[in-house]
Amino acid sequence: MSHVSRQPEKLRVVLVEDHPLFREQLAHLINKEPGMTVSGETDNIADALRLLESEPADIVIVDLTLKGPSGLELIKNLKARRIDIPVLVLSMHDELLYAERVLRAGARGYITKNEASREVMSAIRKVLSGEIYVTRRMAGRLLKSISIQPHKETGVSLLTDRELEIFDLIGRGRSTREISHCLHLGVSTIDTYRARIKTKLHLENASQLSHEAIRWVSAEQKV
Repeated sequence: MSHVSRQPEKLRVVLVEDHPLFREQLAHLINKEPGMTVSGETDNIADALRLLESEPADIVIVDLTLKGPSGLELIKNLKARRIDIPVLVLSMHDELLYAERVLRAGARGYITKNEASREVMSAIRKVLSGEIYVTRRMAGRLLKSISIQPHKETGVSLLTDRELEIFDLIGRGRSTREISHCLHLGVSTIDTYRARIKTKLHLENASQLSHEAIRWVSAEQKV
């Protein structure tokens, strides 16, 4: 009697990323890895949720900036719906500002897009093995933040996740109506958030808010 050896099932990776070229490069990198395959791809959280509810996956790799609501909202939605799939955030945004936020929301790791592909694969493997991935620099900061003397937050770090999302969209030139449509929130709600952001950042008017947001986004893109 001949025995047919069964190939072990590959670990399934879902990509949620709104830049087609980067998503294609990342998929190529993962599919070359023995034992891994990209089982789904999308650029927005509505499709991501449908995908993850209908088909099992072993890990989700999420960018923060997506078409529509942010990757941070996806992480919170997964937690709220009790979809227990580990999330690794792979983003261009400043690790010092976002890593703690995404971990608090339920992600298992954070890595920036300027890391080498070898380090990205290392982060994926670490999260798949049940560990949390952050860089050494960020690990030190996180330990410091839970020490006896908490650091005093200033500037943009004072903003809530939603306020930061809106501040980022303002900096990308989106109008209040466009932000309202993008985040599926009322115009008056966006106006309320804008007012809160101005108060926290000590900005006097819409012009100052727009200028500061554009300056911040520009600095973020150079990180």
